[in-house]
Amino acid sequence: MGKAWTIGAICGVPLRVHPSWLVIVGLATVLFQAQYGQLLQDHQLAVAPPGLWLLGFVTVLLLFGSVLLHELGHSLMAIRHGVKVRSITLFLFGGVATIEKECRSALAALQVAAAGPAVSFALALVFFLLAGLAETAQPVAALVCQRLMILNLVLGIFNLMPGLPLDGGLIVKALVWHFSGSRRRGIQVAAAAGLALAVTAMALGLWLVLIPGVPSGLWLVVLGWFGLEAASTQLQVLRLQDQLLQLRVQQVQGRRYRILNAQLDLRTVSRQLARETTEMGPQDWLLVYEGHRWLGRFQPEALKTLPVQCWPRESVSQQVQPREEIPSIRDNAPLWQAALALEHAPESRLLVLNGAALPSGTIDRVDLVKAVCRGLGIRLPDRFLSQIQRLGGYPPGLQLGLVASTMADSE
Repeated sequence: MGKAWTIGAICGVPLRVHPSWLVIVGLATVLFQAQYGQLLQDHQLAVAPPGLWLLGFVTVLLLFGSVLLHELGHSLMAIRHGVKVRSITLFLFGGVATIEKECRSALAALQVAAAGPAVSFALALVFFLLAGLAETAQPVAALVCQRLMILNLVLGIFNLMPGLPLDGGLIVKALVWHFSGSRRRGIQVAAAAGLALAVTAMALGLWLVLIPGVPSGLWLVVLGWFGLEAASTQLQVLRLQDQLLQLRVQQVQGRRYRILNAQLDLRTVSRQLARETTEMGPQDWLLVYEGHRWLGRFQPEALKTLPVQCWPRESVSQQVQPREEIPSIRDNAPLWQAALALEHAPESRLLVLNGAALPSGTIDRVDLVKAVCRGLGIRLPDRFLSQIQRLGGYPPGLQLGLVASTMADSE
């Protein structure tokens, strides 16, 4: 969603505002001001133009307060089920609560998804009662409450539409998950429904654009496009999960290491490295063996810390990083476990161990990306792979570490 400003916290949940929120605040204020002008005229109530602008702005603030409470409903229910909420963000299309992981059960996910619309309907009831109380004494306030009652009803009903990323889509996902026993199946059904809703909204919006005097068509197209992107992202995540689940580390691993004899002195090692740097590359790991016994890893930094005059008397075996300290993974592990482990590996690389706990290769982010892209039928240019190797991250749309974390949460 891009950069957002943190403006505070509610119930321990950080509240953020995206710059696009300011755009919708301005547009909605203009819209409500015009609506109130006509509405008050119909009810034979007189309010000066500055008052109309104030009514429009207050309505916008109360509307986004309602959106905030809607998202807070999701958040508090998630916290109740032991799920940490990272933030609530207000943006162009309303608000979104970002949770750290999915609920572990379908029923918990259902409760979290339903909490938001329930809050919206409760607010609609509150504004209905307030409108009734203020109708005689404060007719202008009553009109504002009526408008907010309608807006909260629309917010609740709209969010219950059965397709991702709406709450209704999350409810569909939870129900399918509960009755089928498959979270994946729930996402598939809800994402497909989301795609259908998005395409329908865009088609209807384009049709309305052609009708003179109907300004809502373009907004429907924008909403449909947003829904299309969100549902497509969910399906893309499923495809990435498939690759990370089906592939094993041994199918993907490289061999970015060399063997060193434990008895070599550091001067000999220094000369050997100087000769082989071009051939082996400066980033290959150096694994130390004594006969057939693997001791650990030699780190070339030792050559920088020890005085040169000590090199002939110091052997490789005296400068070994114990194998227990080397980040490693079994060769039969699924690829998602490697992606998760790489998020915590200091050098963004893992040593791959075979069934006998001996080194058989290495794996890093480039290996992961190449394997996943190959499975998806995508070929990344070499410059992208070089950038991954240099910066240690992932390209846009292939955030395998995040995808792997969602898979770990579902285990």
